[in-house]
Amino acid sequence: MSLAVAYTRTNDGINAPQVSVEVDLSHGLPGFSIVGLPEAAVRESKDRVRSAIINSGFEFPNNRITVNLAPADHPKQGGRFDLPIAVGILAASGQIEQVALESYEFIGELALSGQLRQVNAVLPTAFAAHHQGRAIILPEENAREAGIIESALVFPCTDLISVAKHLNNQQLLSSFSREKVETISAKRLDLSEVKGQYQAKRALEIAAAGGHHLLMIGPPGTGKTMLASRLPGILPEMTEAEALESASIASVSNQGFDFENWSTRPFREPHHTASAVALVGGGSKVMPGEISLAHNGVLFLDELTEFKSQVLDVLREPLETGRITLSRAARQADYPAQFQLVAAMNYCPKGLDCSDSARQCVCTTEQRRRYRNRISAPFLDRIDIQIDVPRLTHAELSNREKSESSEAVLERVCAAREIQQARQQKPNHALGTQEITEHCELSDTDEELLGQVVDAFKLSARACHRILKVARSIADLEQSVMIQTTHLTEAVSYRSMEKA
Repeated sequence: MSLAVAYTRTNDGINAPQVSVEVDLSHGLPGFSIVGLPEAAVRESKDRVRSAIINSGFEFPNNRITVNLAPADHPKQGGRFDLPIAVGILAASGQIEQVALESYEFIGELALSGQLRQVNAVLPTAFAAHHQGRAIILPEENAREAGIIESALVFPCTDLISVAKHLNNQQLLSSFSREKVETISAKRLDLSEVKGQYQAKRALEIAAAGGHHLLMIGPPGTGKTMLASRLPGILPEMTEAEALESASIASVSNQGFDFENWSTRPFREPHHTASAVALVGGGSKVMPGEISLAHNGVLFLDELTEFKSQVLDVLREPLETGRITLSRAARQADYPAQFQLVAAMNYCPKGLDCSDSARQCVCTTEQRRRYRNRISAPFLDRIDIQIDVPRLTHAELSNREKSESSEAVLERVCAAREIQQARQQKPNHALGTQEITEHCELSDTDEELLGQVVDAFKLSARACHRILKVARSIADLEQSVMIQTTHLTEAVSYRSMEKA
């Protein structure tokens, strides 16, 4: 009898709980069983592992083999357990030194020939293994993904033979160092390419400075999509912790890991036919949705009124909390969803500007009311800045004067974010009720003015707080310690839907 233990990890959202692969060889009729709540792909690994061991030139034990994936109450899925199971069998049968297994974690799917195939969700596994103080051995195709973790010890390999030789100190694998990783900066779209729309650009700058949600309302072809796509270019660079968290979500998703752009802020643009599950996540394996894939970045919802109202309403809680907890009968997963929402819509079903005398809208008041009522009041209440984006004249479109670049705007945004970080260690959009009272203090005159606005437009307490947070961001852009009357009135002007 012989017992060996190899270490690996499974998936739980963006977490990677440790799994101990316990392999026991005992006397009796030859057999191979895997216990510990394995799903179909894990149970099928018996045939892959047997063929891989034999075709790699090793001896497959003629014993009763029992593999326990502990802890037994956590589901195990995918082909990632092939390599640790094979290593455990070779160690239990004396073909690999057992003492070498203590310092490593293993992940990888085996081909019948013994070659290693890449698996998904590697980044959370490599991150957890690094914090556990272990090196990780994985397929060569996954090395670049795991290699973005600073000081992590990553050993890429191509086949089972290479792993065995490394563990037996016969032929050591070369570690993959972070210095070999070269990320390619994505080309940023520049604000200077957008003609006119100075108020919209100003609103975009304020949204970037405080992390506020933004809604643009206007007829087709006025530049709403252009403006939204340029928001990531005026947002501060992500910290390494933020980049790793966003990259971990991408790693566990079905879309795969984008190595070239892992450190750039995500920009997600789902179609208006997207379902609620597509936006917030879910499914049998509880995968992340668009709001989590947009974590630390921008979620752009074009043609907002074309989304089903039930789909939009599922965003209400994540907009407030910055997280989404997905509960299913057998599984539960918690994903971060600290995204910045940018949405665009038309004035009416015909898409015309109701104030444009050249192309007068023929929609009735009731038609326009029904059109806007596709967006629920609680959802709209959570959008900080709501602006009109009118049609431009030919003179404005043909103006050759160079407008302000994203680089110049980014400099002011970063300065405002530094002020917020020094004052409250978070962007203004994340201020709580007590923090609003502390950092968004108004003069008596401005307090009275705000009260008149709230009463006139029947604003909720949430809308009132969002006006104050936007005013605080405007003051930070001007590096003003106190919120002035001009800051407050400008913030009030960005609630166009209440005035409609």
